[in-house]
Amino acid sequence: MKPVAFYGVVAALAVALDQWIKVLVEANLVMHEKVDLLPFLALYRTYNTGIAFSMFSDVGDTGLIVLTTVVVAFVTYLAIKTTPAQVISRFGFALIVGGALGNLIDRTVYGHVIDYILFHTPVWSFAIFNLADAFISVGAALVVLDEFLAWRRGRSEPKAADE
Repeated sequence: MKPVAFYGVVAALAVALDQWIKVLVEANLVMHEKVDLLPFLALYRTYNTGIAFSMFSDVGDTGLIVLTTVVVAFVTYLAIKTTPAQVISRFGFALIVGGALGNLIDRTVYGHVIDYILFHTPVWSFAIFNLADAFISVGAALVVLDEFLAWRRGRSEPKAADE
C-alpha cells in the first residue's frame, strides 16, 4: 500500500468509527441524561450546532459546512506538502481530516453534530464532545509534536563552518 493510501485509510477508519459510535449513541442514549462510567467520565447525548465548544453556532449550517470543507481542503493541502519522513505529521493530518469529515457528515445529514463524552467533577465539567473532536485534537497535537521534534533535531545538528 502506498503511503498516501495508508493515510487515506486512517482518515476513512476515523470517519467510520466516529459514525458507528454516533449511531449507537443515537439508538441507545436518552437525550440530556447523564450515564456515569467513572467518577469523572460520563456519556451525555446532546447536539452541537456550532463547532469546537459551540463557537460559530450563529453562522448556520451552510456556513459551517463551507467552513469545514475549506478547513479539510487546507489540512489536506498541508498534508500533501509534508515529506515522507514526516510520518507523525501525516498521521496527525489524517486524524484531523477524518474527525472533521465525521462532524461534517453529522452537520450535513442532521443539521448538528452529535456529542456524547463528558469529563466532569462535582463542581466542574468540560465541554461535551465526541470521538471526531478527539481525533481532531490528537491529530493537531501530533502535528505540533512532529514540528517540535524537527525543531529539536535541527538545533542539535552541527552547524556548517560558513554559517
